[in-house]
Amino acid sequence: MRVEHRQVKDQPLTVIVEYPEYDRSVERLISRIKNIGIGFTGKADGKTVSIDISEIYYIENVERKTFIYSRKDVYRYDGSMSDIDSAIADTDLVRISRTSFMNVSHLKEIMQIKNSHLEAVLDNGEKLIVSRKYLKDIKKIFRRKLL
Repeated sequence: MRVEHRQVKDQPLTVIVEYPEYDRSVERLISRIKNIGIGFTGKADGKTVSIDISEIYYIENVERKTFIYSRKDVYRYDGSMSDIDSAIADTDLVRISRTSFMNVSHLKEIMQIKNSHLEAVLDNGEKLIVSRKYLKDIKKIFRRKLL
């Protein structure tokens, strides 16, 4: 892989990815580039922190409170699920239920479980339930990820 960069005055930041064949590594690179600079603000231990989207494993709403989960930490998010939904277009965060989003870049495996649900296992071992309504989207993403 060759990396080049140059400054071009009075132009917006532009990233051009050239590749001999579109494969999984190219797709992951493009996905990560798109996610740069996108994040949320959360609270933990009395501190307000910025959480980059690549650090997020999943987001969950429990009893009208929204929590953002990273590998080790849990943050309280003051916005709503609809705020998140509108901010995550073209990112690796996808809705898996009415109350949850999952970061597919941390998706390790999926397994069919009873009642036509899926269990998604993240690379940190966390297990999430994908409801029937979102099965097709998750299966499509997982197949694409394996290619």
